[in-house]
Amino acid sequence: MATDISIIWQGTLASLAAGAASGVGALAIFFVKSLSERLKDSMLAGAAGVMLAASFFSLLLPGLEYGEELLGATWASAAVVIFGLLSGAAVLFFLHQKLPHEHFDLGREGPDAEHIRRIWLFIIAITLHNFPEGMAVGVGFAGGDVRNGYVLATGIGLQNIPEGLAVAFSLLAIDYSRLKAFTIALLTGLAEPIGGLFGATLVWIAEPIMPWTLGFAAGAMLFIISNEIIPETHRNSYKTIATFSLLIGFVVMMSLDATLG
Repeated sequence: MATDISIIWQGTLASLAAGAASGVGALAIFFVKSLSERLKDSMLAGAAGVMLAASFFSLLLPGLEYGEELLGATWASAAVVIFGLLSGAAVLFFLHQKLPHEHFDLGREGPDAEHIRRIWLFIIAITLHNFPEGMAVGVGFAGGDVRNGYVLATGIGLQNIPEGLAVAFSLLAIDYSRLKAFTIALLTGLAEPIGGLFGATLVWIAEPIMPWTLGFAAGAMLFIISNEIIPETHRNSYKTIATFSLLIGFVVMMSLDATLG
């Protein structure tokens, strides 16, 4: 029991540290006058690459291995993880349909978005983005695999740095002061420890469903990558640099997992 509680706390604190990296990135708003679209697209694409690799190497592969141990059959393990992946994507799709929010460039989405202040739309969108990341970190500690959890937290923290910078400059563009933009970007990272606590606790309560939970966290992140980040980074004329930035982010996270995991 004490070990289980320790895993929950480690998952929560690691996701808090990963979320705080958004504030580290946002600090640049006090030193950089403006952020070009090209640089923003490349940074966000790099973050997407980190998330993509984390989904595969830190969530889906461990989920398949853990499922095979529990179920004794590769096909059964794959079926459970796939169901979890599709469930995670479906839940994020449902939330995006039901909650009004605003993307950096793609504009407002969801019901009644026109009647809500833009700052709240941004906050809702970033929460929808950060919660699955925090949950992934919390789930990454599942089964006592602390090293995998810390590798995942490191990767998510790295990709939060450019995201925090992009969020801060997006808020600056809608006439928020630099201090307010930094503060809000920092606070939005608080969605991640909430997600981390949720993910770690979910596995602790029902460890036998861990393959499904790992798949769920991966599916939620893959939905964010495909539905939000890639369209955002390919909206302008920088598709090629965004593509290679994504590949670099993927390689960085893959290297972290291979060397530290």
